Amino acid sequence: MFLKVRRDTLIILLLAFMLIFSGRLINYVSFASSYHDADGIPITGIMIKGNDIVSVDVIKQNVASAGFRVGSYIKGSMLITSKRSLPLDDAIHNAELYATMSTIQGTKLQPIVAANVKVDNQTGIVVVNVVEDFAGAIRYDENSTH
Repeated sequence: MFLKVRRDTLIILLLAFMLIFSGRLINYVSFASSYHDADGIPITGIMIKGNDIVSVDVIKQNVASAGFRVGSYIKGSMLITSKRSLPLDDAIHNAELYATMSTIQGTKLQPIVAANVKVDNQTGIVVVNVVEDFAGAIRYDENSTH
């Protein structure tokens, strides 16, 4: 027994098949041509712990300024970014300093008094532990040397 299929239905099914096939082909080609560095571990994300008032986005931006952003990777004891390469210990120290400089949005208060940055060399995840203390909050001033 034969099924009766109209010609326009057959054309639509053929076009749908070609669209799905070409989408999968493009997906495969883009993955195959993407940049992979076998020697380095890419920075996959930043986790913030201990913040109550200061926004996570502000802290992530400041830590990313130290070099821990998407596109950077760890190669041995070096952090390789798109602009420079620096020792991982220096990048961690800079990230801790930049995290303490985070302000509450809309104000100039810097309530983070301490920050601890840990980098997992196997997964590329950066964990930032911050301590907020409003008793010792520093008011950022353009004239200060902090």
